[in-house]
Amino acid sequence: MLLVKAAMGIQRVRDQWPVSFGELRVALTFNRKLWTVFMGSSVRDDNTLPAAVRQNVANLGIFILNETREILLEPTAPAKLDVLININRQLAAGLRGS
Repeated sequence: MLLVKAAMGIQRVRDQWPVSFGELRVALTFNRKLWTVFMGSSVRDDNTLPAAVRQNVANLGIFILNETREILLEPTAPAKLDVLININRQLAAGLRGS
């Protein structure tokens, strides 16, 4: 549900651009914190997921953090938000099994 919440927050900014520009940092910060938790969990010794899955989560998290940084440095194209929205939605759907 947190992935969906993050995707919805970013989508709201995207849909109301540029009026919602002030909400951009809030939405991206929430998403960044969420992915930081995922990344931290993926490298814990007590994580029972297969190593390949843990590595994929960590790699995806690094990608998310880099994209977030790039968007915040140059917030001129709302289309850049699409990749973050899509990753969160697809991962949430996969976790739900749909």
